[in-house]
Amino acid sequence: MTKTKTLHDLFEDTLKDIYFAEKRIHSTLPKMAKAAHNEELRAAFEKHHRETEEQISRLEKVFSLLNRKPQGKTCDAIVGITEEGAEIMSEYKGTPALDAGLLAVAQAVEHYEISRYGTLRTWAQELGIDKAAALLHATLEEEEATDEALSRIAQRVVNRDALAESAAH
Repeated sequence: MTKTKTLHDLFEDTLKDIYFAEKRIHSTLPKMAKAAHNEELRAAFEKHHRETEEQISRLEKVFSLLNRKPQGKTCDAIVGITEEGAEIMSEYKGTPALDAGLLAVAQAVEHYEISRYGTLRTWAQELGIDKAAALLHATLEEEEATDEALSRIAQRVVNRDALAESAAH
């Protein structure tokens, strides 16, 4: 007879999913930073790379609170988004639209992370795992701040540069 899956099981599975995602994002951000032309965008990718290290550490603390070994589970969503990023880097290399494409992919990642961390934080609260909820909330706030910073860079510089360069041709 199969065991009935619980919210706690779902919490742990989703935790494994975001752990895999953060590790994948951590390895992808330096490539995006290197590909970016705009210095402000490059700096944002580098800053998020450093933040991701801390976010991975927080997730490892959550696993520890659950008496579990940190373990990832393939996250098809992040695999797809990072593959899209690699495709944009290849197809738009050397073009003014590259930074706009990189920024769009970065925001897709952020929106995924915001969704996951918001859900995990809520489940941790409902499961009474308050220390985990606090750790997840700290990461959620960083992800939201990164998304807002990327939006400002897009609106102030990157999209305008891509548009101006397109109009020149």
